[in-house]
This record gives sequence, structure tokens and C-alpha cells, in this order.
Amino acid sequence: MLRGLDIRDMLIIDRLELAFQPGLNVLTGETGAGKSILLDSLGFVLGWRGRAELVRQGADQGEVTAWFDLPNGHPASAVLEEAGITAEDELILRRVNTRDGRKTAWVNDRRVSGEVLRKVSETLVELHGQHDDRGLLNPRGHRQMLDTYAGLDADIAKAREAWRQLSAAQKALDDAEARIAEAQAEEEYLRHAVGELDALSPEAGEEAKLDTQRRLMQAAEKIRTDISRAAEALGLNGAEGLVSDASRWLVGVADKAEGQLDEPLGAIEQVMINLDEAQSGIANCLDSLSFNTAELEEVEERLFAIRGLARKHGVLADELSQFADGLRARLSVLDDGARDLQTLRGNLQTAQAIYDAAAEQLTAKRTKAATALDAAMSAELAPLKMERAVFATQVSPCEPGPDGADAVAFTVATNPGAPAGPLNKIASGGELSRFLLALKVCLTQSDAGLTMIFDEIDRGVGGATADAVGRRLAELADGGQVLVVTHSPQVAALGGYHWRVEKRQSADETLSTVVPLDHAARVDEIARMISGDRVTDAARAAALSLISSDPKTN
Repeated sequence: MLRGLDIRDMLIIDRLELAFQPGLNVLTGETGAGKSILLDSLGFVLGWRGRAELVRQGADQGEVTAWFDLPNGHPASAVLEEAGITAEDELILRRVNTRDGRKTAWVNDRRVSGEVLRKVSETLVELHGQHDDRGLLNPRGHRQMLDTYAGLDADIAKAREAWRQLSAAQKALDDAEARIAEAQAEEEYLRHAVGELDALSPEAGEEAKLDTQRRLMQAAEKIRTDISRAAEALGLNGAEGLVSDASRWLVGVADKAEGQLDEPLGAIEQVMINLDEAQSGIANCLDSLSFNTAELEEVEERLFAIRGLARKHGVLADELSQFADGLRARLSVLDDGARDLQTLRGNLQTAQAIYDAAAEQLTAKRTKAATALDAAMSAELAPLKMERAVFATQVSPCEPGPDGADAVAFTVATNPGAPAGPLNKIASGGELSRFLLALKVCLTQSDAGLTMIFDEIDRGVGGATADAVGRRLAELADGGQVLVVTHSPQVAALGGYHWRVEKRQSADETLSTVVPLDHAARVDEIARMISGDRVTDAARAAALSLISSDPKTN
């Protein structure tokens, strides 16, 4: 519920502070006094898109603050929590507009984006008027309104999940079909390439191993000659024999050397061990260098084959095995494709059936709710002097989507037998006001805690019809809060609280202000609305009569 509004340096308002009340709040004033400016300022702090130039002439910035009561469970609390703001009993919105056009917003002293501000405001205030393209007159929102009226949140959540599953199943099938089509286009290449690779069966590291083996074979003769000489030099006719003789001679005299030969003998023993290891390694090397010409040809042939396939496929030789695995995987898509497609098509059929059932359930409930809404509208239009008008909620098939397969449109016919059409194209100004009011009354069951603003919704009606409009507004405000900007004395007389918007002009500037009216001032204002600038005693008497006709004042 809107409790107050503080406006500073906005358009032609220098400083204005208003305290609103529960029930029906009425704002009146002469044409051009600034009532629209007041709504522009409220819309600004709520994040609505409106005028570009809002700062008062001569001021550096304009600022608007609005504060609301926020009872437990109010829908704004969820929006605040999502934005990381703790919900309290009182909610304060503040927004500043600088002369250069920069806009900054705060919620409970926490700076927020315009998107967060708009999400919060949607749970707080709703504006209605003859030119309202944000709500009742916008056909794109009619389905959502009917769904809210019918309480279909759970059904819509079910349909959205079914749509998500259906979309996922369709995408999986489309992706599989695309992969199979791609594989089919290159099937001949894939089978030939896999055959080549399987026949060669290269292994990681094999190319380096073959290259080393080839180079050893090519240099083997020269290497073998020198290695053989080294083996002979280390053998019994060389170093091994000489060291063995030296060891035998020293051992023979060691007992007479008083231990002086023990260390040299140990060293000679280690030399013998090292010589043995060296001879063993050399023998192994000589064995590895033993080959024939056919072996070299075989190594070279395999090495060149591996390198040739690597160049052909544009990969490293060590990656050929992994590359072959990738080609086999692409072939498996083709080989297993029929089975996979059958499974995916079955999944799609199942998902389609689940979605169709959810959409059909929504259609049935929407159709039932449409009948109930039409009946409720018929009951509401009668007190508004439109008992012959026909309101119809059309539920028709449309392209399936997350919210089902129904298009919803509110249509009207002003008289039985007359062609029906969209609200804003069939009804005249006064009729449109009453249609909108009746529709809003029928839809208010879901608007707990929402402040509703009606901007001259009574335009084009007068007399008993205006009185009927005022009484429906008063009933709508009962237990909630309604702000109505009106030129109708019948509507103004039914308000629980009354403000007059005034324009004051001086030599230097024009300013707009809002004045709360006591009983006497209220009588004069309603009298002015009845008779014009010259307020007569008869007009005052008529104003008193209108006020006294309000059941709440009796």
C-alpha cells in the first residue's frame, strides 16, 4: 500500500509531500493543473518509462521518494530477496534524475538497477486508463490475466517443464540426424581411411623408435668395426688378461707385503667387475647391430608408411592411433544410427504426448475460466449501465509454446447482435472506461497488496453512470487502496480522501502543488466540478447531496 510520496524539483513541482491512505483516494483539479505530472513523478520512482525531460527548470537534479507498507507474504518480498535485499515492514523507493539525464535508484538505501526497480514496482502499483497499453488493453497480456484469474500457476509450470523436455528431445533427434547425414556424406572416405589405418596399426612412439633403428642399421658397419676392436682390447688378449695377470702376481706376494697390497687388490677386483659389465654391454650392442639388408628395408618401408599417413591426414605420426579412434567413432554413428534414431524418435513421441496432455489440460481450464469470467463481467457491467453489452473471452488455438497452445483475447460488443471486436477498437471512450473498470473488478482477486491507480477512467460518462463508476471504484478500494484521477463530481464525492491539484503562476515560474481537502474545501471543490469556475450555493448543495449519498458517510 502506498503511504507517501515526496517529490522534489520534477517538471513544475518544486517540493511536494503527500501522505496517502487506505481506501479510495481522489485527486481532482482543473485541466492543466498538473495531475499528469503527479502520475509521471510516481511512474518515475517506480521505474516506468515516461518523459525524457523531468528535472525542473533551473534545478540540478530531480528526486522522487515513495514509501509503502509491506505486509508479510507480499509478492515484493520475493523480488527483494532475489535481489539480495532484506524485506522489511516498510519499503522505500528513491530515484534521482540529473540534468544530464543520468538516473539512479535505491530500494531501502540499496542501489539497484532499473530492471530490479521495475520488477518490484510491478508488485506494488498498477495503472489503468483509457490509453493503458501496459495492461488490460494489451492483447499480449490477456492470456496471462486469464491464467491468473483461473489460478493456473501449477498447470503452467507443468506445461513449461513438458515443453522443455519436448524441446530437448527434438534437439537431440535433430543433432543425431545431422551427425548421421554428415557421416553418410563422408562414408566412403571414412571406411577407406579406417581400413588403411587398421592395416598399418601404428602405435604412439613407433615412428621415433623406427627412425632410431634405421639410423643404427645405416651406420652399423662402421660402428661394428670400432666396437669389435674395443671388445678385443678389453678381452683376454687385452685389458682383461693383463689385469688378471697383475691380480695373480699380487695375490702371490700379498702375505709377505704386510697388508700393503690389500687396497690395490680390492681396486683391481672392482676393475675386473667393471670390465665384465663393459664387455657385456658391448656384446649386446654387437648383437643389435647384427642385421641383414631385408631387415633395413622392412624398417624403412614401415617408417615411410607411417610418415606418409601422418602427412595425408595432417596429424603427427604419434597421433595416428588417436585419429583412427576418432574416425571409427564417426563410423559408429553411421553404423549405430538407425538404432539410435529409433530410440530418439520414441523419446520425442513420449515427450510430445506429455506436452500435448499438459496443453490440453490448460486449454480445458482456460475455456472453463473464460466462461466464468464472461459471467462475472456480465454481472459487473449491469450496475455500470451496460447491461446490453457483451464481453467475451475468446480462447483459440495458436502455435504451441511453453505456456500451451492457446491464444486469449478479450472482445466486446456494445449491443447484442453487434459485431464483437477488441476492447480499444469497439468501445467508445465512456464505454471503454466502464469495460476496463468491470474487468479490473473481476480480476482483483489476485491483486492483494496492490495499489491501483485509475487515470480519468470515468472520462466520457456522467450522471447515474458516473455514480455507478464511482461506487464500483469505492468497492474495489474496500480493504485495499485505489487512487483515482477524475473530473467527475459523482466519483469525487465517493472518495474517502480528497486532494486538489493546483497550478500557481508568478512572474518567474509556474508551479504545481497538491492540497489535501477538509470537508468544507471538499464541498467547494466538488461544487466547482459541477458548476465551473463560479461556485454557486446550488452547486454546493448539489455537492453536499452527492457526498451524503455515499453510504460510508451516513
